[in-house]
Amino acid sequence: MTPENVMELAHRMLLVTSMIAAPLLLIALIAGLVIGMLQAATQINESTLSFIPKLLLLVLTLFVSGPWILRVLSDFTRDLYASIPTVVG
Repeated sequence: MTPENVMELAHRMLLVTSMIAAPLLLIALIAGLVIGMLQAATQINESTLSFIPKLLLLVLTLFVSGPWILRVLSDFTRDLYASIPTVVG
């Protein structure tokens, strides 16, 4: 296995990981900022007020982006299995 193959594989793995994590992390970040600003403006410091909306938004985001995430993972896995002969040999 050549160092170029290892670096290309590592690059693709990091790219796929970033693509999969991005929708959920962005929604959690935006929801946290909005809820934090609302809590600061109203001075309501209830912990469930920040947890429940974030949880619901993340579940909704997972339902919306779930098929895309599975497609990206299955395409990467299929390409990974197809490249085994070139990586090993």
